[in-house]
Amino acid sequence: MNRTALLIIDMQAEMQHRLDAGRDCVNPGAGEVLAGLVAVCRERALPVLHVRHRTESEAFHPTSPGFPAMACAEAAPGEAIFVKTTSSAFASTDLETHLRAEGITRLVITGAVAGFCVNSTTRAAKDLGFDCLVVRDAVIGFDLPSMPARPLFDATMALLDGDFARVMDAAEVIDAL
Repeated sequence: MNRTALLIIDMQAEMQHRLDAGRDCVNPGAGEVLAGLVAVCRERALPVLHVRHRTESEAFHPTSPGFPAMACAEAAPGEAIFVKTTSSAFASTDLETHLRAEGITRLVITGAVAGFCVNSTTRAAKDLGFDCLVVRDAVIGFDLPSMPARPLFDATMALLDGDFARVMDAAEVIDAL
C-alpha cells in the first residue's frame, strides 16, 4: 500500500510568539497556508500527523505557554501526535514505525523551523526511504545571530530540493496529492 501523509513539525505557540515579537523570518503567514493544506488533506482522508518539540526547560517544556499547538496545527480526534526531544522527528519517536504500519510512503512536510527540525526530519525521512515533498510556503524560517532569515531559508530549501525532497508551494502540492 502506498499512502501520502501530511507531517506538521513543531507548529507550536512558541513559533507564534517569535512571529508576534517581530523576529526576522520567512513565511510569517505559513500558518494560514498550513490550515488550508490541513483542510484539503482531511477532506481527502489523507492522514495528518503532528510532531511537537519538548524540552525540560524554557520555551518547549510541556507546561510552558510555548508548548501547545498553534491554531493551524491542532490535532483532530484520532490524528497521531509524536512528541520529540531531538531535532529529527525520527530520532526520538516511533514515527517511522507508525508510518510503516500505516503503509505511508510519501510525506508532505510542513512546519518549523526550516533550518533545524524541518531540515533534519526531511533528511532522515529520505534516508529511511520515504518520498518527501516540502511545502515551501508552509514552512517557517527564522534568522540566526550570524545570518538573516532569507538566505538561511533559501539555502535550506535549495539543499533539501537538491537531494532529499521536492520543494514545492502548497498549490502545487495540492495538485500532486
